[in-house]
Formats: sequence, structure tokens, C-alpha cells
Amino acid sequence: MLCLLLLPLLQAAGQQPEADIIMNKARDLTLSNSLSATISLLITEKNGSTRTRTFSMLTKSYPDGTDKRFLRFLSPADISGTSMLIIDNKNTPDEMWIYLPALRKTRRIVSSEKGRSFMSSEFSNADMSSPPLSDFNSHHLANSGENNMWIIESVPVNEDKADEYGYSKKITYISVDKTEIKKIEFYNFNDQLFKILEVKSIQAEDNGRYTISDMLATNLISGRSSEIKFNKTMMNANISDSYFTIRNMEN
Repeated sequence: MLCLLLLPLLQAAGQQPEADIIMNKARDLTLSNSLSATISLLITEKNGSTRTRTFSMLTKSYPDGTDKRFLRFLSPADISGTSMLIIDNKNTPDEMWIYLPALRKTRRIVSSEKGRSFMSSEFSNADMSSPPLSDFNSHHLANSGENNMWIIESVPVNEDKADEYGYSKKITYISVDKTEIKKIEFYNFNDQLFKILEVKSIQAEDNGRYTISDMLATNLISGRSSEIKFNKTMMNANISDSYFTIRNMEN
């Protein structure tokens, strides 16, 4: 009798899609054909003081799964003109460059810098792209699939990758019905939850894809938080490939 009662649960568990399949679909659904936006980055200190950074962003997706992003900071004055180029590859390591106008110099952001802070915020450089699934071993956690939520734990495949991303594991919460990313929890090398990234709002497209338009990163240890909000968003913008070049960063 007990086996009969458990059988439906075992069958349901057997029908769960592989974790990598879900993670891959969740990534693909965030890739807009093309988009331009002005974005505000609000950084809030533990004592409540705030500072804001504003930047423009152009993004364009390609049939092979590559997503390219060009960012240029508009304010405050001390970082105005700073630019970033991100080539978000689907199956190979991402590529990132930064242009510093004060030095008139462009340099590549190396893998050891991916876990570092993005413009002094609680977001990391790696949060600005989607790392290859091959960098992680992912699996469902208990209760994954219940309450319309997949719960997937991803562990870097080796110590080098863990050092590169700056965490020992992450847990991603993805809605079952729409495969939308809702939240990501990050654990440090003491297996302590230290950062939570929450998707506060999305902008849906007609083709089932969506853009994350409001995202909050909270550091539970430092008490700092950072929020990215999209403003003046234009979907399906006509964007030339020439924007996604090092030469354009330096113009």
C-alpha cells in the first residue's frame, strides 16, 4: 500500500526536466532580439545613504545564442564616459572589456575579475552576463517543482571556477509555468548565504521572451543593497553591429 501511495510522487519526480534544460530555457527567454534603455543603478549603504549611477545600454541577440551588450555611463561626472562591452556566449566563456576615459585605455576584464563588484555595487561583473552551463553542476533540490517553482542548485565544476565567480554555490528559483527567473541565492566559501538577487519586475515581449526591468541585489553580510531599474526602454530597436566593438567604446 505504501508503494502505491508513493508511486505518483516517484512518477512526478521522474518527469522533472533536467536542471540544465530549465536553466538553458530560462536564459534564452531573457534574450531580446534588440533593446535600448537608460538604466539607473541605486546603491544603498547600511546606514541608508544612497548614490545613483546612470548608464545607457544597447543589447542584441544572435541566432547562435550569443547576446551582446554595450554600456556607457552617463553620470555621475567622475565615471561619465566609462564604457563596457559584454559578449555573452552561450557555450563558451563570456568576454568583457572596459574603457576608462581618464586613462584613455581599454582593457579586458579577465576571468579572475568576474566575481568583483560591478561599478562598486552589490552586483558582480558576472551578474551582468549568463555564465555557461558547463561551468556548473546543477540539480534539483527538494520540493523543486512544487508551488509553481523550480529550485535548482548550481555548484562550480572546480575550485578555479568557484574562485572566478566568487561563490561556492548558487540556488536559482524559476517559475514552472513561465520559466522566469525569480530569485538567485549565493553562498560564500563558508557555505553561508551572503547575497540575494531578486527580480522585482519584468517587461514581457510578444514572443514569450522578457526583459528583467527591475532587479535588486542585497548583501546580507554588509547590509548594502543595489537596484537596477530600466527606464526609456525601446524593444526591437534597430541597432547596428558596429556598436559592439572596442572602437565604439573609445569614441
